[in-house]
Amino acid sequence: MHALVGTLAVLTFSAAPALADVAVYPAQQDGGPVLSIYSTLDNHLAAPLIEAFQAGRPDVAVRYEDLLSGELSDRVIAETDAGQPTADFIFSAAMDVQLKLANDGYGQPVSVPLAQGWPAWAKWQDTAFALTFEPAVLVYHKPAFPDGAPQSRLELLEWLSNAPESMTGRIGTYDIEKSAVGYLFLARDAEHFPDIWSMLAAMGRAGLQTFPTSQDIIDRVADGRLVLGYNILGSYAADRARLAPDLGMVLLRDYTVVVSRVALVPRGAASPDLGSAFLAFLMSAEGQRILSEKLRLPSVSLEVSGAGSGAAMQAALGDQLRPVAVSPGVLVYLDQAKRHRLLRLWRDALGRQ
Repeated sequence: MHALVGTLAVLTFSAAPALADVAVYPAQQDGGPVLSIYSTLDNHLAAPLIEAFQAGRPDVAVRYEDLLSGELSDRVIAETDAGQPTADFIFSAAMDVQLKLANDGYGQPVSVPLAQGWPAWAKWQDTAFALTFEPAVLVYHKPAFPDGAPQSRLELLEWLSNAPESMTGRIGTYDIEKSAVGYLFLARDAEHFPDIWSMLAAMGRAGLQTFPTSQDIIDRVADGRLVLGYNILGSYAADRARLAPDLGMVLLRDYTVVVSRVALVPRGAASPDLGSAFLAFLMSAEGQRILSEKLRLPSVSLEVSGAGSGAAMQAALGDQLRPVAVSPGVLVYLDQAKRHRLLRLWRDALGRQ
């Protein structure tokens, strides 16, 4: 348990209109301000960050809402456009969606001292900040691969061509029509891997199942309902693998796409000072260590260089990693014509209408 056990109560419930999972972390002192957070990070993973922040700010209560990335964006836009207060801090793995919010004026520049030394690729106009360095991985059910899982996409294609009938219907990936991060991963695949549509077609013939979240896939691979999960956020897989001995993961050696969770303080925040304070904490050495060591979310800060950090990963894997920079360049993935084309190719490859 964490340091605030005994004084911290966490309440979870469903909230309209987006059916968010909500956790409320009361302040240690009555009558203090409330920090409102919208995030795609699961509640149980966020708890150590919030508890550590509250250790330094015991006067602050936190209301934390776990949303899908599309829901998060829609909430911020709707609330801001209606002149209603929105979250003080938003945090999402859907980089393109977060950068669109920033580019469209739904974020605000913040003054955080650490921002001056933050890597250039990991920030945009003092408004959007990458806080993690997360690879897409292949997850697999270890008992199904006694000789090891495929190590590259070409090996995966070969395995799909020769997979026994017992594997039919036991491969999973994101439903890119419902998962923004899944869509981003596939868009990057289309740039880096010319045979991506052949591979998806092979997956479709093998009975590919698609899901809206990483956890849906990881849970099924861990217990053997699925044998493979493609393009899964490695942070969630690493967290689950600590407790699931049959869950393995591979950073495919031909290339590994890396995304970051991007943070903003919304323009319509009721308490932007609290949002900025939470951002400053997450950018601090303490916040980055918690992300890296407790949450298994590799850190961006060069002050953190342990085995779970982005710096260590880059030193070990070098050009194998293909990180997505925090810049308006990612907005190309939201271009409607390009999106329609990618969705059409995806549906055609899977034999869907």
